[in-house]
Amino acid sequence: MSEQTPFPTQIKPPEQRPEHPDFWCKRFAEGVTPWDAGRVPEAFAAFIAAQAQPLNTLIPGCGSAWEAAHLAAAGWPVTALDFSPAAVARAREVLGNATVDLLCADFFTFTPAQPYALIYERAFLCALPRNLWADWGRRVAALLPPGGLLAGYFFLCEQAKGPPFGILPEQLDELLATSFELMEDVPVTDSIPVFAGRERWQVWRRRD
Repeated sequence: MSEQTPFPTQIKPPEQRPEHPDFWCKRFAEGVTPWDAGRVPEAFAAFIAAQAQPLNTLIPGCGSAWEAAHLAAAGWPVTALDFSPAAVARAREVLGNATVDLLCADFFTFTPAQPYALIYERAFLCALPRNLWADWGRRVAALLPPGGLLAGYFFLCEQAKGPPFGILPEQLDELLATSFELMEDVPVTDSIPVFAGRERWQVWRRRD
């Protein structure tokens, strides 16, 4: 008997793959955005208010860009980036005339105009399939100079099916500890339902 040829692996259509812009465009078009708090979270606002001077900031996967609007209002230089045209269109509505460099681009391939002092994380890493996590860790390290900060919210749990995809503390440490030092790690008290009880505010400093 001849050896049977296995069936080829079926590839999901783009709108079912979170690593593809169509996945997010579909959700914005349908108004299904449970990750969008519609406001600026408390720990982020407190962190910004505590800084001695504005920091040139990158927000990857910016979505509706509420935090970018907050930074612009405080006089901070900020780049808000998303690879979903629908997300960028929504961000333009939220931002109005705010002075924000809003880009429709891929975080992993875009070329920044100048170095960033801060990368803000909110619902971006947890939107990425696990096979992109190592690339994310290398990319944030490459974009920040020594002393630069990675600050934001991390979805720390064992939720394998997503998005949001949960990451365990030891997995996050594996991604970042070589290039970063953990400076702050506190529970979040104002999480939206999709993240409630499983979210930490963390600040990581790029090692010299």
